[in-house]
Amino acid sequence: MELLLEEIVIYYVVFFLILLVIIIYLRRQRKDSRIVSEKIELAKKEGSNEPVSLHPVIDINHCIQTGACIAACPEKDILGIMDGKATAINASHCIGHGACFHACPTEAITLVIGTEARGVELPHVNYNFETNIPGIFIAGELGGMGLIKNAVEQGKQAVENIAKSVKKNHGADYDLLIVGAGPAGIAGTLSAKKCQLKCITLEQDSLGGTVFTFPRSKIVMTSSMNLPLYGKVRLNETSKSRLLDLWTTALNKNHLSIVENTKVESIVPENGHFRVSTSKGTEFTAHRILLAIGRRGTPRKLGIPGESTEKVAYRLLEPEDIKDKDILVVGGGDSAVESAMLLASQNRVTLSYRKDNFQRIKPKNKERVENTIQQGKINMRFNTKLVSIATDEVVLASTVDESKETLKNDLVYIFAGGELPSGFLKKIGLEITKKFGESVLKHK
Repeated sequence: MELLLEEIVIYYVVFFLILLVIIIYLRRQRKDSRIVSEKIELAKKEGSNEPVSLHPVIDINHCIQTGACIAACPEKDILGIMDGKATAINASHCIGHGACFHACPTEAITLVIGTEARGVELPHVNYNFETNIPGIFIAGELGGMGLIKNAVEQGKQAVENIAKSVKKNHGADYDLLIVGAGPAGIAGTLSAKKCQLKCITLEQDSLGGTVFTFPRSKIVMTSSMNLPLYGKVRLNETSKSRLLDLWTTALNKNHLSIVENTKVESIVPENGHFRVSTSKGTEFTAHRILLAIGRRGTPRKLGIPGESTEKVAYRLLEPEDIKDKDILVVGGGDSAVESAMLLASQNRVTLSYRKDNFQRIKPKNKERVENTIQQGKINMRFNTKLVSIATDEVVLASTVDESKETLKNDLVYIFAGGELPSGFLKKIGLEITKKFGESVLKHK
């Protein structure tokens, strides 16, 4: 009898403990859901809930709430769990590295580009990275993969596919001509050497492409990647200079060089290959072409009086050399706020943004720039637009009531984004399509 009584007591104790765990779990889940819901509302208010490019979409029917996707994401508050399922919070902060995709144990995440409401223009490519013109391939940012690791992987895979299609005795100067020496172009150049292709790489600016235009002290976020003919590279945070040194070392180690400051003007089919003309008047023929150029190679202009003067720039290269100047920085993205903060230490900086708050910048940048503004180191002008530029002054107009103010000025930096090189692509004959939530990376 005593044994039975002990068993009953143990049963009730165990039952009570299980019930207590369930109650604590449910309370915690409700609390977490409330926190995520509040973050979503704040993201909607700030405009960061709408994705601007590559982003995760969760199949709630397959999500089992492991939290692996959240733990794997190196960014902050892009994903959260609400009502027992993963959901997007700040979708516009996603940079498309795919860590959440690979971490999900139930394959409930797909990476897509664009949304039903907001399309993203991209050149059409097939699974081999080939465009609608046979023999012309695309990899990297132009194809929707801007993250360094992903661009490197695409450049490598594209060239491996190209190598399989190269014909003997094709009659061109080169098996492959690569346009662009950013992450995808460098990886492609190394892969071409590995695949024993005769290759030439042309870059309109300098080695590194878009990365080269970053300020010297800017931290480039990347992750481990496999660089052809070099090996595994493990990087979490690194400087621009270190990344450029890495690429230079990899190229030099394999006796490869990039033809810099040479812009491709035209690519024309000719006798089964392509004739490529450049800004320097030089011409090359190639059996295959890989376009590894950025989406933002052409800065977006404002189209205002004085914009063509020498005091106006669209990128910041050496901020440490600029001192004691009255500077206007235009824009509300990461490039604009990072440049404004770099310049603010030695100059008088005004930051102009057409909206009433920062909407699509990284959380760390938002925190830092807001602190800098509160400290009085940046003169912030929300709800304004630049309307004219003169020798020693600029004019800003309110986007609310069109009232104007004139500011003393020595330099202007405009960060209004970049334009897809549509004219160049259409001149070649490439088909450009708008992606409305189309899958880029999904489980098979």
